[in-house]
Amino acid sequence: MADKPHMNLIFIGHVDHGKSTTVGRLLFETGVITDRDIARYKELTQQMNRPTFEFAFVMDQLKEERERGITIDIMHRDFQTQKFYFTIIDAPGHRDFVKNMITGASQADAAVLVVSAVDGVQAQTREHAILANVLGIQQVIIGVNKMDAANYEQAKFEATKKAVTDLLKSLGYRNVDSMMVVPYSALQGDNVAKKSDKLPWYNGPTLLGSLDLLNVPTKPTDKPLRLPIQDVYSKSGFGTVPVGRVETGVMKPGDQIIIMPSGIKAEVKSIEMHHQPLQKAEPGDNVGFNIKGVDRKDVKRGDVVGPVSNPPNVVSEFTAQIIVLHHQNVIAKGYTPVFHIHTAQIACTITDILEKKDPKTGQTMEKNPETIKTGDIAIVKIKPTKPISAEKYSEFPQMGRFAIRDMGETVGAGVILDIVPLQK
Repeated sequence: MADKPHMNLIFIGHVDHGKSTTVGRLLFETGVITDRDIARYKELTQQMNRPTFEFAFVMDQLKEERERGITIDIMHRDFQTQKFYFTIIDAPGHRDFVKNMITGASQADAAVLVVSAVDGVQAQTREHAILANVLGIQQVIIGVNKMDAANYEQAKFEATKKAVTDLLKSLGYRNVDSMMVVPYSALQGDNVAKKSDKLPWYNGPTLLGSLDLLNVPTKPTDKPLRLPIQDVYSKSGFGTVPVGRVETGVMKPGDQIIIMPSGIKAEVKSIEMHHQPLQKAEPGDNVGFNIKGVDRKDVKRGDVVGPVSNPPNVVSEFTAQIIVLHHQNVIAKGYTPVFHIHTAQIACTITDILEKKDPKTGQTMEKNPETIKTGDIAIVKIKPTKPISAEKYSEFPQMGRFAIRDMGETVGAGVILDIVPLQK
């Protein structure tokens, strides 16, 4: 597995355009699930009077397991192509999606925007596209699904392609003309893994083939180490073992590290991944590392590890661009929801709303508005209720994205534009 570059892939798009069916079909075509599994799902879908949902049930079954709080072996959602191994982040509705996307260990490197050839661009197509853009996903494949329901007509495909590319251009995506646009039928399997004679007019890659044309995400090994901590264990004879994913830089045994915001210094004694000792950990590696002389109580989830020579920033406040995804009424100054920044979860107050932007053009629409609401993009000032380690999105994208949660739902998402470091 480790010999192939790893990519986190998110499937986005309007409800019922076939995201889950697409994912199920890809897992089936790459051998993650078998004919037997599909036969079982087919039987289930008929019992539940949901014919044609057998591929969708592959992911939905996992979703249900997630909701019941059972940890699923990540292998269920991984699949391999000739070039990559992918972890799929399924996007049921944007509220779950943002939470999974930003607060899970996964950050999406690329997206497949699924659009039905029958229905074309819909409300959530637009919403998910805005979201992917605000969160900095540059690599997007446009999947035009349900070609079977559109009688495999080229004119239907071309019309959908034009509508989606026009939308993405209007949202400020830069590389729209070079994006891959792939017609397919997830239900019938046409042009998913194999070329289809029903699409003789199309000579581009299959959906699976298009994934291998994505660019390998560069590993930011040249940047200083940043490792947000997910968990902390203590092992007898070993001492304290924090666990987390290296986002930038490199960590080696013997390194002198500092843990922020507490400022505790330590030496890395050893590093392990999948129970194997490592001589160095690089971006993307989920590792456990052993530090001596530090009590487990002094290290917690949401802390960030960096080199003593270049400590992670601790912020007293920051300026961010946010998108309000879903809020019952309006958001005003003083609003204090929970921010999920890398592995940290912390209540933060919106202290000022500096400007509201036009989602279509990115231009300023209004300076210092009193309130913002669902669908708005705004520049705001934010004050954490206690010290937190975070970075500017422009310098450390992985450390500068966040989701905003309140009352059990994702209210918004955003990126950190500027920080005010905490004065010691």
